[in-house]
Amino acid sequence: MIQARAIHKHFGALHVLRGVDLAVAERELVFVIGPSGSGKSTLLRCLNRLEEPSSGSIVIDGIDLLDKRTDINRVRQRIGMVFQSFNLYPHMTALGNVTLAVRKVGGKSRAEADAIGLAALERVGLADRADHHPAQLSGGQQQRVAIARAVALEPRVMLFDEPTSALDPELVGGVLKVMRELRESGMTMVVVSHEMGFARSAADRVIFMADGAIVEQGTPEAVFGAPVEARTRAFIGQIQRHA
Repeated sequence: MIQARAIHKHFGALHVLRGVDLAVAERELVFVIGPSGSGKSTLLRCLNRLEEPSSGSIVIDGIDLLDKRTDINRVRQRIGMVFQSFNLYPHMTALGNVTLAVRKVGGKSRAEADAIGLAALERVGLADRADHHPAQLSGGQQQRVAIARAVALEPRVMLFDEPTSALDPELVGGVLKVMRELRESGMTMVVVSHEMGFARSAADRVIFMADGAIVEQGTPEAVFGAPVEARTRAFIGQIQRHA
């Protein structure tokens, strides 16, 4: 589903990604961990060209993202992305936020878009909050609306960039539950997060990044239980001490 090869990214003199290769199979959930500044979020943003890679190739669902002829806005309908900040329009209801792209990008009528939007809100357990504005919702509910907004476009891939890091601890569980259900429905997912318990229980594969490169990858049992590389061992040890 995702085939990224030799991805380099420079921000001026800063070499943030150093030849990253990433392949993700259909229906696979890949969890990316690593210290701050290791390039995790930059890699994710390169996968839908919110950041332009300095070099390399990215093919998603058979489409070459870096081909000049590729309509990136059309391709982005296939790649849902959920950020740390919810990025909801404060003047619009939950349903309005979810249906905006369905109408503007998907070309659906208001009635069709509302039906799709309500189904997406139902999926994240918020159908009863459809007419609420973001200010009337908790942070966890706002993040679930953001997930519904991405899901409403029926993407082939979902990218999650620290989706729970801005939430109070008691609100994290609701968001992880929705992500788990997406996983069970067969969605292909790449998740950058510090939620190690979720990684252990839900991921097919865990990737450890440091200094702009993939240092180690494997099953959650292998990476968390018996990491091979010294840098991975140090990182996992640090996490476990703080858990």
